Amino acid sequence: MQETDAKLQLLLLLLQVFVVSATLHPADYLALQSLRASLSDLPGSSFFLAWDFTADPCSFPGVLCSADRVVAISLGDPRARSPGLTGRLPSSLFRLSALAELSLVPGLVAGPIPAALPPGLRFLALAGNLLSGRLQPSLTVLRRLRTLDLSANRLSGPLPASLLRLPELRTLILSGNRLSGSIPVGVSAPLLRLDLHGNVLTGFLPFLPYSLIYLSLASNQLSGRVDRVLLRLSQLRFLDLSVNQFSGPLPGGLFAFAISTLRLQRNQFCGPVRPSGPLAVDGATIDLSYNRLTGAVPAELAQAGRLYLDFNRFTGRVPVVLVDRLVAGQMRLLYLQHNFLTGFDIGAAVPAGTSLCLEYNCVAPPPSSRSCARDAVPPRMRPPEQCAAIRKKKKSN
Repeated sequence: MQETDAKLQLLLLLLQVFVVSATLHPADYLALQSLRASLSDLPGSSFFLAWDFTADPCSFPGVLCSADRVVAISLGDPRARSPGLTGRLPSSLFRLSALAELSLVPGLVAGPIPAALPPGLRFLALAGNLLSGRLQPSLTVLRRLRTLDLSANRLSGPLPASLLRLPELRTLILSGNRLSGSIPVGVSAPLLRLDLHGNVLTGFLPFLPYSLIYLSLASNQLSGRVDRVLLRLSQLRFLDLSVNQFSGPLPGGLFAFAISTLRLQRNQFCGPVRPSGPLAVDGATIDLSYNRLTGAVPAELAQAGRLYLDFNRFTGRVPVVLVDRLVAGQMRLLYLQHNFLTGFDIGAAVPAGTSLCLEYNCVAPPPSSRSCARDAVPPRMRPPEQCAAIRKKKKSN
């Protein structure tokens, strides 16, 4: 009797598994099983607890189906500070032929990106893990891909030119990896956002798509002039080229773009700054510090909310309009330290919560200026002989 009951229970279990798999395409069912076998929860995560294959896989957390096919997978608990997952991405992912979206929360998933991926992917986000190796050719054949985020991993090697030519790619985020080589020429993808900061890219900046709204190339080893390239990108709202080796003049037309954040610090830009007109965005953050910029401080930058011009070679008097905006509390930060400025006329105290730094120039900082937050410079003024040399050079010119 007990043996009969056991056989009956086994038969019911097999029937249940058959019914479940019959509601989902067999290839997708097997691919999900492979995915579950390849990944596991980190301590504190319970994402896979409900992945019980005696139930309908389309009801699993993170799985979305349409008819009998899996169309989207979100792996891991998306809540903030979730421990994430560990393991490796299985090679069987390509069997999910209807999959359009695949995302993975930050965790400890390691190894290479699979050599083959579902051809219909439109969204792929695997940021914040330990993925390594080169960018696979499997990425460059995803003709429908619109968003690719592989940031904060351990990917290395060059940027494939074909990746930057995908016909529908709008967002490409590869920051915080170990990518090397140059940015390929002939970028034709209709990109809106390109983020490559925090790699070891070298070479010059090629022409980029006119469509770009967000561009970050900070903390690489890129060099050369950028004036001709940047003037083509009139749709930019965010630009960060900081901590590179770019050189040459800054194009005046750049300051007329509707950019709310402009970060060009710690490069080798040189020459005077001559904006073609007032800033287009009131309250913008402009950081031109740690370059080799010369000439007068431009009055056109007065609309900035935070203005960093420190550690350059600016000369002359600070425009009154900048001082007025600062006193009125409309400019929240003005860093001018380590230049060769000779005048700063202020008739009122700097408001609380506003930062002004004027140290190490050819003028005594006003009593209302506060100590510099970024660099503590012991002397309050430059040595007289340095200032005299600058005045003599200006007279000779």
